[in-house]
Amino acid sequence: MEVKVNNVLVKLINGDITKEKVDVIVNAANAWLKHGGGVAGAILKKGGYSIQKESDEYVQKYGPVNTGDVAVTFAGNLEAKYIIHAVGPIWHGGKNKEEEKLKSAILSALKKACELGVKTIAFPAISSGIYGFPVKRCAEIFKESIEKFTKNNTCLDEIRIVNIDKEDHEIFVEVFSND
Repeated sequence: MEVKVNNVLVKLINGDITKEKVDVIVNAANAWLKHGGGVAGAILKKGGYSIQKESDEYVQKYGPVNTGDVAVTFAGNLEAKYIIHAVGPIWHGGKNKEEEKLKSAILSALKKACELGVKTIAFPAISSGIYGFPVKRCAEIFKESIEKFTKNNTCLDEIRIVNIDKEDHEIFVEVFSND
């Protein structure tokens, strides 16, 4: 599915984010940038160990990445130029500002992409996997964040949200279809 949000093309894709031909792939990361499972594990497997090595060097130099913030590495063997590692919140029932932290992670990744001078970016549904964030609310926050960001920023041509899980993808399509 494709929609225009403030003149930026948003594509919702049911597929494998590691196969996307974009300038930036966003990784759903943990604070220590240890890429073991889920999206991070898939990115490391396809992109190569250089991604983990560069991530380890980043954490050694700057410390762990705060929830809601991002770090950047090169993309190794992936089609992309960069990986933006976005640290989303672990869901604790919404009592620990999880929604605010997810918005921050999304907006920080979009802002960083513009700083890098790229035009296309692909996101996974940050925090909706093993971190337990409710998928529908995650989709709503993505929509709100993209609307907010693209209102004042025209640096990106295309934003993709890629879900490997068909049911999660359908939830995103439903949310983005509602005006």
